[in-house]
Amino acid sequence: MPRMTIDQLQIFLAVAQHMHFTRAAEALYITQPSVSAAIQSLEEQYGVKLFNRVGRRIELTLAGKILQVEAQKILTQVELTERGLQELNDLKRGELKLGASQTVGNYWLPQFISTFKQKYPNIHIDCTLGNTAEISEGTVAGLFDLGLVEGEVEQSILATLEKKIVGGDCLQIVVGQSHPWFEKMTVEVRQLTTTPWIMREKGSGTRQQFEQVLRQWGIEPTQLKVILEMKSGEMVKAAVESGVAAAAISNLIVTKELRLDLLRCVQVTNTASNTNGTDPLSRPFFLLKHRDRFQTRICQVFEQLLVSAGSEQ
Repeated sequence: MPRMTIDQLQIFLAVAQHMHFTRAAEALYITQPSVSAAIQSLEEQYGVKLFNRVGRRIELTLAGKILQVEAQKILTQVELTERGLQELNDLKRGELKLGASQTVGNYWLPQFISTFKQKYPNIHIDCTLGNTAEISEGTVAGLFDLGLVEGEVEQSILATLEKKIVGGDCLQIVVGQSHPWFEKMTVEVRQLTTTPWIMREKGSGTRQQFEQVLRQWGIEPTQLKVILEMKSGEMVKAAVESGVAAAAISNLIVTKELRLDLLRCVQVTNTASNTNGTDPLSRPFFLLKHRDRFQTRICQVFEQLLVSAGSEQ
């Protein structure tokens, strides 16, 4: 059975307002036969009379009065829905779900969220923190509109995601005041296996990057004396500051501690040469998004904000 349409309801309300088929047609910029056909179709569909024809005038029947009330509610809701969709497109309302790895989410991303919120205050932003593996998997699963990570994404899921560089940082090997390296400016690469280490957990982009660098320097990660594994950079920083272990950590995390001389950076010498001339401890920040899922206007504008900032660096 055919269902009533928005057009039919609009035509019916116009006739009910003007109590005249021709005037309703003129108000809607359609022909009078089209108006008559729409009313006749509604009456035949539901087996009711919507208008009584009394001489040359018409009046609403009981069924017509009921439909008038309900049709007005429906069209009002349609108008509100259309307005809501338009507001989404105009960035006047909506939600953005972000997933970010710990370093990116705690130290790099907040400035961009703040800038975006200043321009679009009614957009709700929900940001979840995790390690690189958790965020990339969540982006694949649709938990996040956009993912932001500093580590390499597993090849098994990379085919599902688009990945682009939007920023970056550099790892620093740091020690606290109690560490024997604190007064040294440099250590030889072979000395890295002689000290205790505090590492991020497996799946962390920081750990991935540092282990890659170690291999490049001719050291297997299993050769390090890892005494603690921790879930966040803040925890690693606090443990290094108060202990006698070393750690590789983002320069974004330790800026204040280095300035206050609570931590010091240690440069590594006698390392294998880097063939492409770049610092092996530097790393990019990646934006991830699903290749097939629809990207809202909100996502597109936030992505452009990140990409524009990255191109200026």
